[in-house]
Amino acid sequence: MINHPLLDDPIESVHARTVAVPLEKPLGFSTRDLTRRFYTITRIRTRSGIEGRGFCYSGNRCGHLVTAFVRALLRDHVIGKDPASIDEIYTTMYTDAILLGRRGAAQRAISTIDIAAWDIIARARDLPLHQLLGESATGTVPCYASGGYYWNDVDPVEKVIDEVSGYVDAGFDAVKIKIGRLSLEEEIRRVRAAREVLGPDRLLMLDANNAWADADSAIRDIHQLAEFDPFWIEEPLIPDDMRGHAEIREAVRVPIATGEIEATRWGFAELLDLNTAQMLQPDAAVLGGITEFSRVAHMATEKNIPLYPHWFHQLHVSLAASLPPVVMVEYFADFLVFNFGALLEETGVPVNGRLPVPQQAGIGLRFDDDAVNRYAVDDWS
Repeated sequence: MINHPLLDDPIESVHARTVAVPLEKPLGFSTRDLTRRFYTITRIRTRSGIEGRGFCYSGNRCGHLVTAFVRALLRDHVIGKDPASIDEIYTTMYTDAILLGRRGAAQRAISTIDIAAWDIIARARDLPLHQLLGESATGTVPCYASGGYYWNDVDPVEKVIDEVSGYVDAGFDAVKIKIGRLSLEEEIRRVRAAREVLGPDRLLMLDANNAWADADSAIRDIHQLAEFDPFWIEEPLIPDDMRGHAEIREAVRVPIATGEIEATRWGFAELLDLNTAQMLQPDAAVLGGITEFSRVAHMATEKNIPLYPHWFHQLHVSLAASLPPVVMVEYFADFLVFNFGALLEETGVPVNGRLPVPQQAGIGLRFDDDAVNRYAVDDWS
């Protein structure tokens, strides 16, 4: 349980909004193509006027469904509550959402409210989030450069060489690229090119995005990719195939990573109990917010499993500075792939592969309301 003294400042309003940020050009990975990304932003205000905001990624289609959960199902459980009664708020929301979705849109909507409540608590205490949670590190935290997507108008090998070279020049010691869209022979050429650019000492992560249909085919191909010394293979199978992930982990020498779409402490407990992966990738905007992320972090500490959070470095950098099992955060160098930063006043910039930890009160990011208005597909409601 996560307890803080009550603020005696009840929540007076909860509003949510859907935004759709177009990508500069279409991109692809193993299972789909994208032209835009949807986000839900939730705004909570207390009686005294303290405002907190939470958010999540809500896919490349039908992003309004997450916003609808905030408005129609969850809001009534939040208004009138003290934001510092965060455990009670979370439990009430989760319990009422059980029939409609313990994962997916419902849990992402819960995440937005939970993150907004933590924003209020931190602002009310005049503390940055990492100090509120109990910092274990200050200053900066390590990050890896994430990219290596597929573009229809660019040779895939040349694209990898050019992109990874840019990351090396920028001082990154760890880089992730996508795999799984092309034939194994073509993917081997891409991975070989990335390894040659990185050299033997930098980390190379490979993200399959559920590319393989079953454990046997994944094992067969991963054996061939192992010669390039990947730091991990990410999500080889659909996320619900936990036993398949465990089977792969036992059969290959390349570490397995998963968890970016998993939700709740119970979901992560099963991942841990089944020994599905050597590292987990929770996302606070997916699994239930900062409240559930903190619980997952404590479980991972007990199992000695490192965490590498998925996306949203703007938030996860503060969790990395406060929760010991969080080793490194994911960073996108521009808005070509992950364009959440287009909605913010500023987004942290790494130096030599390390991101600064936000020091302002709150969760550490500020929305650019002009940008939110420009990309919104509905009004605050």
